[in-house]
Order: sequence, then C-alpha cells, then structure tokens
Amino acid sequence: MTDARTPALVALGGALGATARYAVAESLPALTSTFVVNVVGCFALGYVLYAVRLGTVSEKTRVFTATGFVSSFTTYSTFAVDVFVSRPGVAVVYIAASYVSGFAAVAVGSGIAIYRTEGTA
Repeated sequence: MTDARTPALVALGGALGATARYAVAESLPALTSTFVVNVVGCFALGYVLYAVRLGTVSEKTRVFTATGFVSSFTTYSTFAVDVFVSRPGVAVVYIAASYVSGFAAVAVGSGIAIYRTEGTA
C-alpha cells in the first residue's frame, strides 16, 4: 500500500505511539518503562505482522500500527542507555529479561493471530 494516505497513517500512528511512550515513561521508573514498552511492542508486532500475513488485518492497519505506532512507542536506544548506566549485575539481568520477554511476546502475539484465524475458519 503506497498511496497518498500512507505517510498520514505513519504520522498519526507515530504521534500516538510517541505520546503513549511518554505517558508510560512518566508513570513508571526508567528500566521498567523501557522494558514494558519494548515487550508490549514485540507483542503488537508479533500479532499485527502475522495477522497481515494471514489476511485478517489490512495493510493500512499494518502501516498505522507497526510502522507508525510501534516504531514510536518502542525504544532500542533507551534500552541501550539503560544498560550502559546500570550496575553490571542489573544490566545482565535486564538484557536477558528483555530479550527473553521480547521473543516470548512475539510468539504470544503471533500465536494469538494464528489462533484467531483458525478459530474463524
């Protein structure tokens, strides 16, 4: 889907994602907020990208959600800074928890997309 609406969908999703990211950052401590947004973003991407692949979510929804919202909501750069400024033991646990939880969230999101597709067939 590349037409005149695409940049608007990305911009709107991005604005909402950045605003949501700011709200989470204001509500939770630094490591926790970064962890939460990244895991939630992994779940959302897992769901949306599989749902698009399975034909249950439109390409417009993918552009708005994945390219717009999730890309502005999640933050690898803050994750990297959080690791850099943390005590070594905390950093190791944070890295491991972030990667394990992120991959698990993608698996759960994609699993739900698959289940919903099979449940409607």
